[in-house]
Amino acid sequence: MDYGFLGWIVVGLIAGALAKWIMPGKDPGGIIVTILIGIAGGLLGGYIGSMLGLGGGNLVNILLATAGAVLLLWIYRMIKARQA
Repeated sequence: MDYGFLGWIVVGLIAGALAKWIMPGKDPGGIIVTILIGIAGGLLGGYIGSMLGLGGGNLVNILLATAGAVLLLWIYRMIKARQA
């Protein structure tokens, strides 16, 4: 299933919520930054998944986007922790 750019943004919103649920805690930047990271993670996960040929179902796409969002959230927290 090919979502296109807007579809991956919507999936990214879901992925951002799931990433926050998987990695609870206080994020520097608040909920807006977490949502933006979720959208970016959704786009990243969708891009990498499509390059690897892993897309195809709603659940697979949400899992890919969530993995991308978790990765970006972890990187963001590491960068902010080093700056503090």
